[in-house]
Amino acid sequence: MTATQKFEKETKELIDSLKSVCANYGLGNDGNEFKIITQVFLYKFLNDKFVHEVKQLDENIAKAEKPVEVLKSYSADDYEMLTMQMSEATASIKPDHLISALFEKQNEPKFADTFDNTLLDIAKENSDIFSVITQDGEKITLFENISKYVTDKRDDFCRAIINKLIGFSFEHIFHEKFDFYATIFEYLIKDYNTNSGGKYAEYFTPHAVAKIMARCMVHGDVSNVTCYDPSAGSGTLLMNLAHQIGEDKCTIYSQDISQKSSNLLRLNLILNNLVHSIPNIVKGNTLTDPYHKKNGKLQKFDYIVSNPPFKLDYSDFRDDLDTKENNDRFFAGIPNVPAKAKDKMAIYPLFIQHIMYSLNTGGKAAVVVPTGFITAQSGIDKAIRERLVEEKMLRGVVSMPSNIFAATGTNVSIVFIDDADKGDVVLIDASNLGETIKDGKNQRTVLTQDEEDKIINTFNNKEVVEDFSVVVSYDDIKAKNYSFSAGQYFEVKIEYTDITHDEFKAKMNGFKSNLNKLFTESSDLEAEIKKQLEGLGYE
Repeated sequence: MTATQKFEKETKELIDSLKSVCANYGLGNDGNEFKIITQVFLYKFLNDKFVHEVKQLDENIAKAEKPVEVLKSYSADDYEMLTMQMSEATASIKPDHLISALFEKQNEPKFADTFDNTLLDIAKENSDIFSVITQDGEKITLFENISKYVTDKRDDFCRAIINKLIGFSFEHIFHEKFDFYATIFEYLIKDYNTNSGGKYAEYFTPHAVAKIMARCMVHGDVSNVTCYDPSAGSGTLLMNLAHQIGEDKCTIYSQDISQKSSNLLRLNLILNNLVHSIPNIVKGNTLTDPYHKKNGKLQKFDYIVSNPPFKLDYSDFRDDLDTKENNDRFFAGIPNVPAKAKDKMAIYPLFIQHIMYSLNTGGKAAVVVPTGFITAQSGIDKAIRERLVEEKMLRGVVSMPSNIFAATGTNVSIVFIDDADKGDVVLIDASNLGETIKDGKNQRTVLTQDEEDKIINTFNNKEVVEDFSVVVSYDDIKAKNYSFSAGQYFEVKIEYTDITHDEFKAKMNGFKSNLNKLFTESSDLEAEIKKQLEGLGYE
């Protein structure tokens, strides 16, 4: 086992142990368990990062058996000077707020209050950098008093948490890169990233889909760019995009109506060294109240990724969108609310239009859509496709295998929009790739590394591969009624075989014999059914 695999195993064991504590105090599968697990995990991560960094700055702390005691000996001014030397990504934590300090205090009266106040103080101290904001400008800080979710034995609960944290250290894994933290993040939230009845379903985009989107969008050296997701969820797409560009070469912007998703995205940013982007994470309704603006107008972005909700009840807000101010943004129209099934309102066309409107000149976007979008013969879907073709903004489309998302049976495709590439369009049918595995109660299709690479390389090189990909002109697409489906452009292959007259006659006699046999069986079956009906009194 490599050192990285060992750290990964130990980190997952820490997460499991925290879940075990929650279960022991009646919070297993409780709606608030994820708040405790994610906040405690984040507290531990920030604590260890702070300790790791002060050790780099002060040799005495690095050598000390109890670093907290050395830190306590600092004067207020010296301590402030020490914290000012730290990176922006490191939270400022007072000596009494370190986990080792709490461990020493665990037998004091009202320890739960001490624990909660520690988290609240850290959140307040670091509010400017680490807070997510709402569309009204309210700050959602790092932590809350988590012991309130325990009905009794609050002190014992907080002691159990601290005792799990003290025996583990993140200090050895801060040098790890994106793939390590992506794996840990997925493990951390795997039980909590589901639709909890909110307006937007918090789908978790599979890592393979996110990677394909990022690698098909980003080519060559890119720097100082903006990346945006208007329905960010927990941020899988943004993390893959930022990693492909370089975390220090881009700034992340997002909006999502779910506070739960916004908190998970913040955690993802912290793990992936993107703390500088946290102030751009907004909890709010992107469609009715898009937050990010510049000079009074909606901000434009260099890269946009999105896996928007496909259908939901948007009846409370639908008419609010139908205004003169939104004519340009929703150029193709606003879907109607179905009379008998409000939750079946197609909302993804609104996100696609918003993304097209929010794209910088020369910008690139990738959007997950239901595959029905790419062939719809009329309505808003077709109007959007027409605009993409007329303005030559379509880079390509990849139709994914069914069940690539375990939580939905809807077949999906990825539409790539590119305002700079005005050349031919590559269409890929990857529906036959992958292998089916069991994922809980659902079946899920998983792509191999070679299959991922096949999609990415074929797309980036605009290759024609028999029964897999085509490269077509915009005129070709117009001739096919603006269809984005690769299958409609595949050549129909007719195989001819030379046979003799006798062989042909033998085949025809065989077909005739089979048909006669089927007709006889059908007649016998009809007679039997008639006989049984007569026996039941039916004429």
